[in-house]
Amino acid sequence: MIRAPIDGVIFDMDGVLCDSEALTAEAGCRMFAETYGLRVEPRDFEPFVGTGEDRYIGGVAEQRGITLTMPRDKVRMYTIYGGMARGKLQPLRGVREFIAACRQRGQKLAVASSADWMKVEINLREIGLPAAMFDAVLTGSDVTHKKPHPEVFLKAAERLGLPPTRCVVVEDAPSGVKAAKAAGSYCLGLTTSFGEGTLRAAGADWTAPDLSRVQPDFGCMGRE
Repeated sequence: MIRAPIDGVIFDMDGVLCDSEALTAEAGCRMFAETYGLRVEPRDFEPFVGTGEDRYIGGVAEQRGITLTMPRDKVRMYTIYGGMARGKLQPLRGVREFIAACRQRGQKLAVASSADWMKVEINLREIGLPAAMFDAVLTGSDVTHKKPHPEVFLKAAERLGLPPTRCVVVEDAPSGVKAAKAAGSYCLGLTTSFGEGTLRAAGADWTAPDLSRVQPDFGCMGRE
């Protein structure tokens, strides 16, 4: 086992810091119904989780033969989502304690999400972890290529002033795990959205049910 210190922790947002997938899917369903008179189901969005909202609603639109009007439709979904999320989001189990432990170890922290800034800002505010608590916050608006492309994690490491090889990415979706590994980072996969086997197959170095069940010495771990 090669052990190298982890100097930075880069968090995905949905399924890692909070669980907003059900609300996001419902907002997408309402947008399609309101704008196109089309009934879609939350499960229709599942193949596009973690790929950014353009693809999240765009993939469903393609399957149904709909041509979206962007960014209008995405903004409408976010507006619906913002109203639905008010007072309903909480940080996932162990998030606050894990972040505090990272700070005690002197690690730099970033959020790197495929979602646009509008949604990231809503979520971080609602769970009581505003953007100012992190050393860097990157969103889908900051990159050209979405996950599984590594761009968002490469830029997050750069904003932290660290090489990607000294960072661990905390992810819950296969596309995010693949992006983390393509960036050259370690990856901790949380089984909040997908099973351990799926995350391992995508390349996760470790898995855990949530951040409350990550080993206390995680910050000094390496990979084989």
